[in-house]
Amino acid sequence: MVDRPKKPSALSATPGPAPQAQVTISHSNNRVAAVLPTGESIEVLLFGATIVSWKDAKGVEKLWVSEAAKTDGSKAVRGGVPVVFPVFGTAPDHAATSKLPQHGFARTSRWEFLGKSTSESSSTSGGGDDSVKLDFGLSPSNLSEESRKAWPSEFGLIYSVTLGRGNLSTSLVVRNEGDAAWEFQTLMHTYFRVGDIAKVEITGLEKSQYLDKLTTPIPSTATSPSSTLTIAKATDRVYSPAGGPEAPVAIKEGGNEKFSIVRDNLNEVVVWNPWEAGAKSLADFAPKDGYKEMICVEAGAVKGWVKLEGGESWEGGQIITAL
Repeated sequence: MVDRPKKPSALSATPGPAPQAQVTISHSNNRVAAVLPTGESIEVLLFGATIVSWKDAKGVEKLWVSEAAKTDGSKAVRGGVPVVFPVFGTAPDHAATSKLPQHGFARTSRWEFLGKSTSESSSTSGGGDDSVKLDFGLSPSNLSEESRKAWPSEFGLIYSVTLGRGNLSTSLVVRNEGDAAWEFQTLMHTYFRVGDIAKVEITGLEKSQYLDKLTTPIPSTATSPSSTLTIAKATDRVYSPAGGPEAPVAIKEGGNEKFSIVRDNLNEVVVWNPWEAGAKSLADFAPKDGYKEMICVEAGAVKGWVKLEGGESWEGGQIITAL
């Protein structure tokens, strides 16, 4: 074979586009799903802007959702991450929200999907999207006539759900769109999935004041001991962590840290588990022994009220890292 000195060299491979986060809308335009190139995923119902699934890169579910949960918009979802606004629980002594149902209307109203945004990481192999942010909006035009009559204040909410590699962030912007001042409470009612509640302990709440909603008189105040919190009975407490919102609250299982929660402008943490009798009393809680596989650790602003004058805004959020 003749060796040609000017034979063409092999063509260099043309790099393809970096992998991107995939966002889809399904279930008759009622559910938004996002998947990162590395496999992490979330699903959010437009009803309540409720996160109903958060899976890691291996497809392991991080949230607990009742098998009997209603996801058709007929009632609030039992599980995932419902959004509580403008009242936590019920407030019969607070005139402005006294006519609202438990936990307000945000979790039972249809939100608008405002779109997505992504961030890229050049440090990871192949680049690609490092996170994806989904924005949802709620305003008076989205409310039922009943909710509008019960709470006629002018408002605007933007709820952002950001899926990252190993973490999930949720943040809420609340704006007073009117001239008259009003007050609100809010909470991110996160149901974490665990393997065995008997092996769970919660750190970051030591030596903290809390309201126990299951004692008499209701609620009673106390200060938690210096030991970690374990769950062995029905629990419904509102903690004001001694370390403030910047100090992480962690969920451990079998001595290993499973989740870490860092809060921004959300001063309280609610810890809830219905236990056996409570689970049996809830029609949409299934299986009835599911309380053994869940724990609610909920970041919120629920002690007292946040007041917004006309035109003012407030923002708060949390970052959950799965370990």
